[in-house]
Parts: sequence; structure tokens; C-alpha cells
Amino acid sequence: MTAPSDILPDAAPTNWVDRHAPAPLRPWLKLGRFDRPAGIWLLMLPGWQGIALAGAMKGEGPNLLLLAEVFAGAALMRAAGCAYNDIVDRDFDAQVARTAGRPIPSGQISVKQAWAFVAACCLVSLGILLTMPLIAIGLGAGSLALVAAYPFMKRITWWPQAWLGLTFNWGALLGFAAATGGLGWPAVLLYAGGVFWTLGYDTIYAVQDLEDDALAGVKSSALRLGSAAPQGVLGFYVIAFVLALAAAWVGGLGPLFLPLAAAYGVHLSRQAARLDVTDGAGALKLFKSNTTAGAVLFAALICGLWKGPGVGF
Repeated sequence: MTAPSDILPDAAPTNWVDRHAPAPLRPWLKLGRFDRPAGIWLLMLPGWQGIALAGAMKGEGPNLLLLAEVFAGAALMRAAGCAYNDIVDRDFDAQVARTAGRPIPSGQISVKQAWAFVAACCLVSLGILLTMPLIAIGLGAGSLALVAAYPFMKRITWWPQAWLGLTFNWGALLGFAAATGGLGWPAVLLYAGGVFWTLGYDTIYAVQDLEDDALAGVKSSALRLGSAAPQGVLGFYVIAFVLALAAAWVGGLGPLFLPLAAAYGVHLSRQAARLDVTDGAGALKLFKSNTTAGAVLFAALICGLWKGPGVGF
């Protein structure tokens, strides 16, 4: 049994929602996880990377309007997805120390109110999506199937983190399509690399809940891998790194992509080396550091727009 002093909070006690938001708004902001912004970045960055890759292939910087639209859409859809996940998982969340205080299992927000929140976020996101090319609109609509299925994956497979990877990195395809009006192998390779990146960092995240997930009957890659989780995460990250290199190669990016890409690889490898399955607090810090990792890859893709005298690296 987890001792009260060992329970990890669902968000940092100094988060901006608890410090600054009006009390009536706090449950709603927490329902959308706005007190935990790392998830917004992790959903947004693949979209930004897809936009940056598309621009670099044309020798241009990323489209700033698209970056802003993807940021807003990611924040809203992450909020909708988290609320939907909490609706589906409310009974499980009540059994897990870290999540029992969330707005739905704690009774601060009803299921009916949560559904209204999901609908509002989706409608605003749809308004943003409709400003994009038709193929991007289709991809955005297609992502809803991935989002809808995700909460059920932990009931049927040891690898729900892989499904989250398919879902969270869909923005790489959407961002590329929004910038180019089409798709291509560079975008597909970038997306595939992102899937393995997420599989790695969400396995790290799941280390926090090993005991509670086992008691609740919830499956995760961290439980499946057990003490071999650090080696598993390293394997996922190696594949993610190789696929990112392949996306840049096929896309004809310039040599300035490589130094920052190397920094991305080093960052990922250090996470795997530092992962300790007995240290939930340390796992949370490693998970959050992926906002930096994703930003480094985004910067690398931007730098790849400079091709120099040759073609590609």
C-alpha cells in the first residue's frame, strides 16, 4: 500500500491554476489539465515539427500562422481528450492515489458537465481546423477515432502507450499537410519516429503508477517491462532517433539539421540511463523533460532548411 507521504500529486503544488486561477474555474482548468502544461507541449510539438519539416523541404521557415493555430488546437484538443479520458476512467481514477482528486472522481464536476466541456473544446477546435486545406481537415477528423479508443487500450493491451503515440503524434501528419496541402514519406517517417518517442516517454510516465495500476487491473508498458523498463525505453528512443534522421534524409534537409538532431538523441539516451523504476518522482521529472527534447528536434528541423552547396546531408 502506498503511504500518504509517497503519493505523487497529479500536478505540482505550485502550479499556476492553484496559485492564480479563480476558485470556481479551477476544477474546469484541471479537467482540461491546464495545470499540467507539459501535455500541451507534447501534443503540439509533433504538429510544429511537421510544419517545420514542410518548410525546410521548401527552404523556408515554418509558417507562423500555422504554428499559432496548431498551438491553440493542441491546447483545446488535449483538454477535450483529457476530459473524455477522465469520463471513461472515472472508476479507475478513484482507485489510484495520484488521480483520485481529479474533478470527476472527486465529485467537483459531473459527468454531464464534463461532456459539455468536451463538446465546447471540440467545436472551437473545429473552427480552427476548417481554416486549413481539405486534407488537413480530413486528418483532423480521422484523429477522433484514435482519441476515442485510447482510454480503452489499457483494458485490452499491455501497450496503451503505443496507442497514445499513434494519437499524440498525428499532428506531425496534420501539420505537414496543412503546410503543403499533401503528405509524403518524410511526414510519415517523422510521425513513426514520434510514435516511438511517445512510447518511450509515456512508459517513463507510467512508472509513477506501477503499484496502483497493478492493484486496479490496469495494463501499461511499464508493468509489462518491469525492471527492464530502462532498456525498453532506450530501444524505443533509438528507433525514434533513427526515424527522425530518416525523415530529414528523405526530405532532403541540409547539414545544419545534424548537430541539434544529435542533441535530441543524447537527451533521449540520458533519460533512459537515468530511469529508475522505484523512483516515481524522478520518472515524472524525466517525462517532463521531453518538452525540451521535442523542442530540440523542432529546432533541428528548422535549421535543416539551410542546404548549403550540396543537396541534403
